[in-house]
Amino acid sequence: MMRRLILLLLLLPFCMGATTHINGDPDISFLKTDAAHLNYIFPEDSDETVTLTAGGTNNVFGAWAEIADDQAVTLSSKATSVLHISSIIIESASVKDKVYVLEVSYGSAKTTVVRVRGISATTLISHTGQDRMRNLEIPSGETIYYRLKCETAEATITVHFRYHYH
Repeated sequence: MMRRLILLLLLLPFCMGATTHINGDPDISFLKTDAAHLNYIFPEDSDETVTLTAGGTNNVFGAWAEIADDQAVTLSSKATSVLHISSIIIESASVKDKVYVLEVSYGSAKTTVVRVRGISATTLISHTGQDRMRNLEIPSGETIYYRLKCETAEATITVHFRYHYH
């Protein structure tokens, strides 16, 4: 039964008339890559962090800013090929019991590829504080940005990204 369900999910785009993906690859090739791939993490080392800051007004997005770790390495520098964010793991939050909304975009037009909403029950988030993504791809060479809002102005979250290439 499970095999039939998986096969149905893999073939669903063809049943809906899809023939190619955004980068021109046949759907079945894209689906195989999306289902089984090597995930990379950003930041890469255990002593590095990515801290995202909410806007200066409660419940208002801050300005778009490039995603970078505390060593000034950018997620954009990892986009050496078409990049797909697999998940975003929220590791900690500066304010507990508040809702955070995150958007990730790329390019000068700020094309949004990810929207995430989470609530911090404590200031330390468990490993299950993870959002899996089925978002648009980020073309190689593009600058990757974020903006964040929270019920509390200027609240911060630390995150790490899991991504793979197509």
